[in-house]
Amino acid sequence: MTSTRQLKFSRLIQKELAEIFQKDQKSFFTDNIISVTQVEVTPDFSIAHVHLSLLLDKDKKKMLEVVGHHKGNIKHTLAKNIGKQIRKIPELIFHLDLGAEHAQRMNEILEKLHIPPAKE
Repeated sequence: MTSTRQLKFSRLIQKELAEIFQKDQKSFFTDNIISVTQVEVTPDFSIAHVHLSLLLDKDKKKMLEVVGHHKGNIKHTLAKNIGKQIRKIPELIFHLDLGAEHAQRMNEILEKLHIPPAKE
């Protein structure tokens, strides 16, 4: 069960990482759009599982490796931005979020079957 404190911590990390990917670290990830879709923090706040959606990249696994390679820089920038709000910056573990791709694939299948997509 996720505590209120964990949820606040997760949202703070998600917001700051989104800014880092959009502004501070953009030079590392040239023509890619990286969005942070979800952050899950362990109960002891030592590990943050960061789910990323990589929109303009054909080889998403390779781009995830590039993100992992720059993890130290990302964590350092995160510490600089929120270091006064939290005691210790958690270890960042990056994962691919394939939800948007899955939804797009399902819409393509429905179009081939001539079934209109569900209205939201």
